[in-house]
Amino acid sequence: MGLRGEISQRQRRFGDELRRLRSAAGLSAPEAGALVGMKSPAVSHTEAGRISLNQERLNVWLDAYGCEDPAYRAGLADMGRGSGKGWWSAFANKVPDLALDLAELEDRSVRLDSYDTLYIAGLLQLPAYAEAIYEDAYRAGASWDISTAVDFRMQRQRILTDGKDRQFRFVIHEAALRMRFAGDAVMRAQLRHLLDVAELPNVTIQVLPFTAPKHGPISASFLVCDPGCSDLSTIVLSGPKRAEHLGDPTDVGDYRHAFQRLADNALPAVDGRRDLCELPSRDSWGLVQHLLYLLQT
Repeated sequence: MGLRGEISQRQRRFGDELRRLRSAAGLSAPEAGALVGMKSPAVSHTEAGRISLNQERLNVWLDAYGCEDPAYRAGLADMGRGSGKGWWSAFANKVPDLALDLAELEDRSVRLDSYDTLYIAGLLQLPAYAEAIYEDAYRAGASWDISTAVDFRMQRQRILTDGKDRQFRFVIHEAALRMRFAGDAVMRAQLRHLLDVAELPNVTIQVLPFTAPKHGPISASFLVCDPGCSDLSTIVLSGPKRAEHLGDPTDVGDYRHAFQRLADNALPAVDGRRDLCELPSRDSWGLVQHLLYLLQT
């Protein structure tokens, strides 16, 4: 079997997990290869995500590595045999590979926790808001087509209402809600859109206000993607031209803890369905409404 020329985030993570398990079991690459009739270079290529691994060999390795968690074994097997194809495949070579990786990662998740500082999360953006972001990136030298990039971002949002059992939690810093780079009219529509999306039963939106006590805010945005097995969760740290994916259990635990701390310090969730007299003295719904008022004065 030939080596893959392009390695997706999912394939790379699958290989990283195999390497981590082997190292924890104290086995060398030649020793692991001998268990399944593979030479050492083939083991290295498998752990780098360059070649696939069939279910039989995977089971032999997991047994030898002492991996007994059925949820983890099933999740890892699913990760290894995934085709990587989905609606995002139509955008190959039209948007950056990191965008394709993100779409696949989100699609494989059953829970996503998103913390955003200066921009509203992509899954919550209106087309005009996303277009304003991409126009800035285009002026900075991006080579992809803006309309295609906006369309791709809108397609990502299908997971909010695709009928699958997914849960979403968003913590958005107040700074992102006060940004006016897209223009006042767009921001008014965007804030109203947040209130609309917050009515979905599987979506929770909280605002971290400038006045949040106890802890300073985390400066960088991040996304926690949980595929249904916490040990296979991925942290996504996005930048303008690249994304960093963290899968080490310690890193995942740290970011999960950080997100929960942010949620605890944020205002109560947006909930426009509650009667005004039942709302707490300050909540996310009230702050968004206040910002809407300021945009109309």
